[in-house]
Amino acid sequence: MRQPSTIFASLGTTIFETMSRLAEQHAAINLGQGFPDEGGPAEVVERAAAFLREGNNQYPPLAGLLSLREAIARHEERCYGLARDPRTEVVVTSGATEALAASLLALVQPGDEVIVFEPLYDSYVPMILRAGGVPVPIRLHAPEFSLDAGELGRKLSDKTRVILVNDPQNPAGKAWMEAELQAVASAALDVDAIVLCDEVYEHLVFDGRRHTPIAALPEMGPRTLKVGSAGKVFSMTGWKVGWVTGPAALCSVVAKAHQYLTFTTPPNLQAGVAWGLDHASGWVDELRRSLEHKRDHFGAGLRAAGAKVLPSGGTYFLNVDLAGTSWAGRDADYCRDLTERRGVAAIPLSAFYVSSPPRDVVRFCFAKRRAVLDAARPRGAHGPQGCCRAPRPGPPPCGPGAVRRGSPREGRWGTGRPRARGWGGAASKASVRRRRTLYGARDAAAHRRAAGRAALAPPAERPRLPRRAGVSAGAAPRGRWS
Repeated sequence: MRQPSTIFASLGTTIFETMSRLAEQHAAINLGQGFPDEGGPAEVVERAAAFLREGNNQYPPLAGLLSLREAIARHEERCYGLARDPRTEVVVTSGATEALAASLLALVQPGDEVIVFEPLYDSYVPMILRAGGVPVPIRLHAPEFSLDAGELGRKLSDKTRVILVNDPQNPAGKAWMEAELQAVASAALDVDAIVLCDEVYEHLVFDGRRHTPIAALPEMGPRTLKVGSAGKVFSMTGWKVGWVTGPAALCSVVAKAHQYLTFTTPPNLQAGVAWGLDHASGWVDELRRSLEHKRDHFGAGLRAAGAKVLPSGGTYFLNVDLAGTSWAGRDADYCRDLTERRGVAAIPLSAFYVSSPPRDVVRFCFAKRRAVLDAARPRGAHGPQGCCRAPRPGPPPCGPGAVRRGSPREGRWGTGRPRARGWGGAASKASVRRRRTLYGARDAAAHRRAAGRAALAPPAERPRLPRRAGVSAGAAPRGRWS
């Protein structure tokens, strides 16, 4: 049989899946994937449940329930002064990723160039390629991940069709400055390009700043599509309710692409989101304040351990710079070591570049419960940059001092180093607290007993360690639908 040779067949496993598997394997706290572990507004959930029981559960309109489109239009006018016609300038999608996919399929012809800004969300490039476009990356510069307007100007051409902006930006934790948005607007006007702005973190901007959509800038309304997400607004990422707003001439084509992707979105979730956009603004404001406090709290712990924490003006994420440490240039190795030796999973920022990435920065998600963040704060660090020191080399894998692989004294790397708590070695207070946070006291004790038995068995015969049903490492308990 002929093997698939499409763009998607050539893609590897995402860094999120890789690090999540490693976190699960080592019972680590997962600060890699960007999702919160607390629920959204209870009334929004209740409104969705009530619609499910009492409403019409057949196909809703292709562009979304009119009640939700009207709520989105009111939200954008109330927050940003953007006037939208809910019947022609709003399209509801199954999550923001589908909104982006539909927009790119609607806008991009084979050979068109799409400007993107690195580090970038990992789905952008595959979607651009699948639409037949050519991604043109422009690198933002740490520590502020600032835009070089001159470089943007040099990358423009008569083939530039779309400029894709993510504001606030994942994974950089960057809230774009108005001067940078003006530079993007000027570039789009120069080459008659459309701006596609991924603004899912629009309500998660910190330090007293307010989000400014690029569509609100002079002359940009007619050439900008704005993407939003109820999952990020209400901390319910599993709902996958997104939307696109913009001029009718563009939204009508996006709707045509949308009809051949998912066609529609569950009506009960749309009803819940519609109510939330009109009535839950206080909850959204409190979420922003809570996440800002968590950012400050977790960042202070990282700095106290000797880490160089980069600024974060929005989103769920903090980045740590490894330059000047023994891990410089090895962000992926650092993330693996952090997961295996200290029980905390992070993501190497090098995974978010198109080519030749810098390898000195790692990303942490702080959108977790305070207890989880406290359990994850680096421990055992001594002196400057202690949390970023590479481990000391152990006994050689062969010759004098070697330990037979699979023996109880093996340690995690076969070097004879003692195992951490839960792997047959000496206990640490940090690991006890971490396991109690993840499993509860009773399940944590069972986990330690099973871990001791597992350590004495050959690798192929080691049993899976018990965990509370429906809970993955570092994640919130799943609901009944899981």
